Parts: sequence; C-alpha cells; structure tokens
Amino acid sequence: MADVNIKINGRDYTVPAGSTILTAARSVGIEIPTLCYLKDINEIGACRICVVEVKGARSLVAACVYPVNEGMEILTNSPAVVESRKTTLKLILSDHKKECLSCVRSGSCELQKLCHDYGIENENAFKGETSSYEIDASASHMYRDNEKCILCRRCSAVCNVNQGVGVIGANARGFDTHIGCVMEKPLADAACISCGQCIVACPTGALSERDDTDKVVAALNDPSKHVIVQTAPSVRVGLGEEFGMPMGSIVTGKLVASLRALGFDKVFDTNFTADLTIMEEANEFIQRYVNKDNLPQITSCSPGWIKFCETYFPEFIPNLSSCKSPQGMFGAVAKTYYAEKMGIDPKDIFVVSVMPCTAKKFEAERLDHTAVKGLPDIDVVLTVRELARMIKKAGILFNELPDDTYDAPFGLGSGAGTIFGATGGVMEAALRTAYETLTGETLEKLEFTDVRGTEGIKEATYTIAGNVIRVAVCSGTANAKKLLTMIKNGEKEYDFVEVMACPGGCVNGGGQPIVPARIRNYTDVRKVRGEALYKDDQSLPVRKSHENPDIKAIYDEYFGEPLSHKAHEILHTAYTVRNKY
Repeated sequence: MADVNIKINGRDYTVPAGSTILTAARSVGIEIPTLCYLKDINEIGACRICVVEVKGARSLVAACVYPVNEGMEILTNSPAVVESRKTTLKLILSDHKKECLSCVRSGSCELQKLCHDYGIENENAFKGETSSYEIDASASHMYRDNEKCILCRRCSAVCNVNQGVGVIGANARGFDTHIGCVMEKPLADAACISCGQCIVACPTGALSERDDTDKVVAALNDPSKHVIVQTAPSVRVGLGEEFGMPMGSIVTGKLVASLRALGFDKVFDTNFTADLTIMEEANEFIQRYVNKDNLPQITSCSPGWIKFCETYFPEFIPNLSSCKSPQGMFGAVAKTYYAEKMGIDPKDIFVVSVMPCTAKKFEAERLDHTAVKGLPDIDVVLTVRELARMIKKAGILFNELPDDTYDAPFGLGSGAGTIFGATGGVMEAALRTAYETLTGETLEKLEFTDVRGTEGIKEATYTIAGNVIRVAVCSGTANAKKLLTMIKNGEKEYDFVEVMACPGGCVNGGGQPIVPARIRNYTDVRKVRGEALYKDDQSLPVRKSHENPDIKAIYDEYFGEPLSHKAHEILHTAYTVRNKY
C-alpha cells in the first residue's frame, strides 16, 4: 500500500495510506489519548477523547476512526483540542461515582490518569441528574458497578469479539443507557463463562474481580487452620508488573518469599500438579487414541473454556478430558495425600490458589470438586491483582525480598508444567510425555514449535511410533467456536485439541495485572509474558512431567499408576450441560 504525506503539528511525515490519524500519529511517536479505543476490537469513536483538528474539517474529528489522506494537516494538541478533551472529561465525571481514594482501580484507572494529565480541578463542573444503579455482585467471580461505567463499550466488545459470548451490552437509550445483560438479568443468570476478559478491558473501576482477600487473612489468623497456597505458572511472569517491574519479569523467588512473609504455612507450586495433570491426560489420550474412543480428546485445564463448552457446545462434553485442572488436582491431593502424609485432618487444611484467572473462582465452587466428601478441594482463589493488594497492604517490600524456594512435597515442577500458562503449552507438555511413553525413546528436541505462538488457531501433525497424530490449539472462545463448528461439520479432523478461554492463554488471563489500552494497543502482552514462560522452561533442571521425581513418588506411594481407580476418584471429574438462555 502506498504511503501518504501529511503534517502533524506543523511537521512533515510520511505514513502508510489507510492509517487512521491515531495509528499514523503513533507511528511517528505522537500519542493521542483515548478511552474507548481497543485496537481491532473496539474502534468506534465514542468517547471523543481522541479528537483532533484537521485543516478544512468543519469540526473536530475522532482520530481513532478518521483516515489520513495525502496533504492532510493535523493538530493533535491545539487549544481547541485540549479544551474539548477537558470538557468531555468533566461531562464524564458529572455522572461518575467519584470514589477514587477507595476504588480498586485507583492508580490504574485510565479516566483518573487523563483527569490528572489535563488538570481537571473541578470535577463537579456540570451539575444535574445522576444515574443510580445497584452493584451486580451476583456472579462468583466479579461485580459490575454501573455508577463507575463510562459507556466506552470495551467490555461488551471483548465479550463479543474475542470470546464470542456477547452476554453483556448497552441496554436502554439516551441518558438511561447502561451496560447489562439481556432482559436485565443478573450476571449469575446469564451465560457468562467467568473469563474476566471484560475486567482487564475496562478502563475504570466499573468491573472488578470478587475480592476474597479478607477470607484468606481470616484463615491466616486462625490458629486451628493449616493454610497452604499454590501459585499458577503465569503468576511468576505477571506479578512483577504490579511492583513496577518490566512486563514478563520472572519473579518466582520473590513470589514465594512474599507468600511466606504473609504467613502461609506452606508455599507450593501449581507446576507440580500441572505435571500430575499431564501424567493423567497424556495417558488418557493414548488410551483414547488406541481405542478410537471420543476423539478428538479436548483439554480440560481452562475453567472458562469448560463452562463455554458446557453452555454452548454440550455435544462435545464426551470429548473433554476427565482430568481436573492443575488447580483442582492440587486441592484434591492436598486434602487426601498431603493430609495423610502430614497427619492433618483435611477439614483443618485451608487451600488458597493464586491464579491469573477469574474463572478459577467459579471452578472452585463446582460441586464435583470435592475429593473429600463435604469439603471443597479449593477454599479460596485469589487473582494476581488480589495477591498484589495483600502484599502492599502488609507493607512487604516485594522488590527487596531475597529469593526463596517452594516447599516439598509439591514444590518441584517441570518446565512442561511452566508452559501450561501459554497457549499451546498444555499440548506441548502432553506431547513430550506421550512421545516418550509411546516410543520408549528419549525425545531429544523438546520444543514443539508448531503449537507455539499467539495465533488464534494453530494446527500440526506429528508421527509418533508410527501413529499419525493430528492436533489443534486455539485460544479465545470465539476461536473455539470456529474450531468446534468446523469439527462438528466434518470440515476438520483432529485427535487432540487444546483450548484456552483467554486469548494467548493464562498469561493473558482475566486475573492478571491491568495493562492500560495505551500499552495494550501496541504491545503484544500475550507474546511478552508467554516468551518469559518458555525462557523459564529452558532454565529448569526437569523439563518433562514424567521425569519429575516428586511425581514419580506420588504414584509410587499413593496412586499406583496413571488412570488407576484411586487416581480417577481423586484427580478426575465430570461435566454438566448448562442453560445458555
């Protein structure tokens, strides 16, 4: 595509034809502020924060949707532009719940930053009627406070475009417009999959995870409770951002140290039960493949994906691996094997998970996640953001902590467990084990690069011990919808399929640190965090799940072998058809 010559703020530039003013300006180092804009997802020019002057235009134009053309002259920061943006911010504030001091998003709120940048001194410049809504806290994983909503529609765009769910959108008209579910249903009664992608897309505090930190603090202060914590693979490459570290920083040692400083009795690694999941799931796949039974086998590690499948594609429930997720397996072995090994009554063990995922809160409440009758496998799930708030509130200087290591017996995880957090990671981990199990040979090259990367749908074919195995990997449930529809219609045939609910996998989960749109629009968060996990994998002494000595020990001491009767009782689960209306 040919380039065009334009002027921005009196200077000459050559930019790609077809660019919007917003992207053209960004390409030459000029940032135009936005509120509603999310690249490729929500480009609607609704918030009017990105307005600029264009010579010859009769009014200010929205830079995010206005294309450049040859000879165009643009002013991005003229007095008229600045005054317009300030007026827009004041109008937004006129119908906004101003609880900045106590708001969960204080410091990461995009509206707050713009008001600071533009020196909005009178937040009550426009007085009049204000909206009033009850907070919807009906869902197990999040709440919505429409009095903090600015109607940017980023949440509904992500829900529809990335996730293919579309359970929220703009209801009513005019001043009464608000975000809600169809027929004003509470979120708990809608076909929400609990992925939390709407939360990380929201620029303000209108959406946030359900905060369960008080439950954890209460347990830590209860002398009758043995409180243990597990941390998911993606937490180690996300948490550092909450403390000013570069995106993708690997902070495993400081993560463990901070949890110990908070008072947990034991700090464990979910990588261990990711390895346990692979032992069960890879052997389950081999069994299904040999028997040609319910293929393709589809992974079951992502609870948002499981809820999506149960709701929108229940005909594929028989194809789901019956394995619990690594989180679920951890809680199950903690209250069975660990309880017996340590001589602790399971009812006195309080299991906390730190996850990059809001759907894990929903998963913890599933009725079939009770390895010990009457007790949930997991007691509380915290997002990465919740853990960061606990650390800050406790006065722990995260960046200054000396590195610490996980406790035994669930402290050793392989590199295969680490890469669970990136799309394609579960598939790659399973293939490492399946290859050596089927061939009896050592796999020299562990990297299955065909299933790596952030593309929405990836395919590959491998020949293992004379068996042709066709695999597919997808992330984002909108892509899952496309893939399952092709399988359903006979357009595609696979033997093994990995699905992650969140685009890019857990590294981009709904419970990860908030990344403002001005960064997210131009930085591939999924790639940066995912590459950190692959780097971590390469640095670990054990990189295959079946070679983890602690995994071997738990089978020798307790389960016997993968897919044993005891393993099925404790590590496997069942699914249910859910109503999507």
